[in-house]
Amino acid sequence: MNPVIEAILARRSCRDFTGGQLPPEDVELLKEAMRWAPSAGNRQPWRFLLVRDRGTRNRLGEAAYGQMFIAEAPLIVVVVALPEVSAGRYGDRGRELYCLQDTAAAVENLLLAAHSLGYRSCWVGAFDEGGVRRVLGLGADERPVALVPVGKGSYTEERTDRLPPKRLFSEIL
Repeated sequence: MNPVIEAILARRSCRDFTGGQLPPEDVELLKEAMRWAPSAGNRQPWRFLLVRDRGTRNRLGEAAYGQMFIAEAPLIVVVVALPEVSAGRYGDRGRELYCLQDTAAAVENLLLAAHSLGYRSCWVGAFDEGGVRRVLGLGADERPVALVPVGKGSYTEERTDRLPPKRLFSEIL
């Protein structure tokens, strides 16, 4: 099977992190995967904060409504949208939609790259934005949209099912 398709089909979320730090060369590959995500008009309306500090990871877990499993990962990537960067070219649609689509593409690249390198990850969107802003000292023009813990781990939960194709796909011929 094609390795990209294999990674897409095999990747799952992890909430049980077990290992130590990621080697610098692997972190560089994860950064490149995010950097090369597509974005509307190539605006690249994002910042990526790589959080390794244990105290900050704990505070992010608290800001994520007590989801402390994220603090157990050696790395949390905080994906930050820059709405005004998109708005500079696309107005309200860029501010309200495109910057979020663009950061979502970067998160998916991160998840797949982490999987391909043998790491586990989880896309966490349930958090208090104001709390994350305070923990990281983000400005009003920076919107945290995802917390992604990355590290060695194991899957302790059953794989979730997907809706049947008949419910998802329609063809217009």
